[in-house]
Amino acid sequence: MRLRNLLDEISYIELVNCEDLSIDIEGISYNSKKSCPNDIFVCLTGEHVDGHEYAEEAISNGVTICVVERILNIDIPQIVVESTEDALAQISNTLYVNPSKRLNVIGVTGTNGKTTVTHLIQKLYEAFDDSCALIGTLGYKFKSENEEYHDIGHTTPQAPELQKLMYHIREKGMQNVVMEVSSHSIAQHRVAYVDYKGAVFTNLTQDHLDFHITMENYFRTKARLFEDLVVGDFAVINSDDEYGKQLTKMVSQDVNLITYGTNNDATIMAKDIKLNENGARFICCVDGSEYNVKLIMNGMFSVYNILAAIATAKAVGFDIKKSIEALEKISGVAGRFEMVVEKPAVIVDYAHTPDGLKNVLKAARQITPENAKLICIFGCGGDRDTTKRPKMGSIAEQLADKIIVTSDNPRSEDPQQIITDILAGFKSVNNVIVEPDRELAIKEAYKIANANDVVLIAGKGHEDYQIFATETIHFDDREKAKAIFIGD
Repeated sequence: MRLRNLLDEISYIELVNCEDLSIDIEGISYNSKKSCPNDIFVCLTGEHVDGHEYAEEAISNGVTICVVERILNIDIPQIVVESTEDALAQISNTLYVNPSKRLNVIGVTGTNGKTTVTHLIQKLYEAFDDSCALIGTLGYKFKSENEEYHDIGHTTPQAPELQKLMYHIREKGMQNVVMEVSSHSIAQHRVAYVDYKGAVFTNLTQDHLDFHITMENYFRTKARLFEDLVVGDFAVINSDDEYGKQLTKMVSQDVNLITYGTNNDATIMAKDIKLNENGARFICCVDGSEYNVKLIMNGMFSVYNILAAIATAKAVGFDIKKSIEALEKISGVAGRFEMVVEKPAVIVDYAHTPDGLKNVLKAARQITPENAKLICIFGCGGDRDTTKRPKMGSIAEQLADKIIVTSDNPRSEDPQQIITDILAGFKSVNNVIVEPDRELAIKEAYKIANANDVVLIAGKGHEDYQIFATETIHFDDREKAKAIFIGD
């Protein structure tokens, strides 16, 4: 794309050294080390790194134009903008020719449940003989079966990677995309200029306060996804959630609003809910009709995730009965209440928030025999919201019989300090074992678990790594649990 064509499509304040508007732009970069000849380099101003300081390195790699928030002492053309984060998204969208406008993009946001709900929606499309690409925490994939996840680094990719991916999805002839939309990606403009056809809200509970500072900021960031919906789009919202109730009042009247929950006012309502070790059972009420739902998946959180998928099915016009039949066959998602050993039952889950831990412990309790123990292994991530640590300790004490507090991804923090923060939430440590080494913590569970007990390993789920201050090592809770409990 020629520079003059790009300038016709984007917002900017000033041009510097831009006499030749016929310069050809072949790509876009924001990491100077990965910049290529004829790239346009966007100087992002982040929490820890200022891209303006790396412009010279990008130029040495062949960059021909820089996008800046302040004028630099360099000889190549500069496009001065108010926000380089926003410019990165706008330019990426322009270079890849607005790919989302030719796709049906559904964004799923919320604290918990995003990954499962996106997978359920992908499965629904396939049940109706349509393809749907998935983008999220586990990576991206073009079909649910017989395809490995492709890594994308973040729950929601940075704008150039996201727009490029959507371009390729369209090039493959696909029409539909379901995508996890994190609060960070909204705040950092990664998903700006994506044209959504629908948005799904699962819930909002404490997380990421190290970034958002307050729950109100966190909520307002999530709400932006719904405030941008226009006539003909749809919004699916959990109206049992207090923030969901607020959100329903913020959606434009021109948007098709579909709520779900257990209250009588919900568009899609679950009643007569029964939870046990064999799964979840409930009656789903839709438009005056009732459907008996029998899930393989366990826990009340699974009921909510399924309701979100059914509500989305209604929004896109799928037959409800056939949708429910398809959802009933799904056993779950990797690292989400995944049973990896049967005797004793060892479950791995991604729960890393107070509400998430509470929900999975309640679900684990439902499958714990009356005279057996529920053992919980968990830690908290370093360089993240510290206020949730004692809360998670308190929840574990209330709901588990035995707790093993260990390390999660300590990152730059001292693992022992993180554990100390968790222990502050306990009234008593009589039933607590402290073992900073995560593998040894799982071995401790093996020592104390009887055949009928249930062991929940929470926090990392699908992750196959552990992040320390000086290194990242391979570590998969599922692999370790199988090796320790059954010798694989």
